[in-house]
Amino acid sequence: MASIFTKIINGEIPSYKITEDENFYAFLDINPNTKGHTLCIPKKEVDQLFDLDEATYKGLFDFSRKVAKALEKTVTCKRVGLSVIGLEVPHVHVHLIPLNEMKDATFSHKTSVTDSEMQKLANDIASHL
Repeated sequence: MASIFTKIINGEIPSYKITEDENFYAFLDINPNTKGHTLCIPKKEVDQLFDLDEATYKGLFDFSRKVAKALEKTVTCKRVGLSVIGLEVPHVHVHLIPLNEMKDATFSHKTSVTDSEMQKLANDIASHL
């Protein structure tokens, strides 16, 4: 059965897409720790990070770096943090989280962002790619 992320990639579930290429897809997290919290995923559905083939593994981090640089130009923050946990969805994903305080990196601290703010944010990040 396809993961929720595969359904997003296939357009079966809507997302606030930032960018995609042949192998990867970036979109805003709908339950963000902070404004701009972004997920980068491989289009290839693999459950665990270290099970990715080497090219996809390296490509995911190259792709995530580009998105993080665009995120830094869009959202005011001290830095963009990166987290790979993978327990909530069985599909490899990198969290890019704009950080101003340590609590921003915890997944128990969430923020609310309206649909219109999410769409504008996705467009603004994409414009810096």
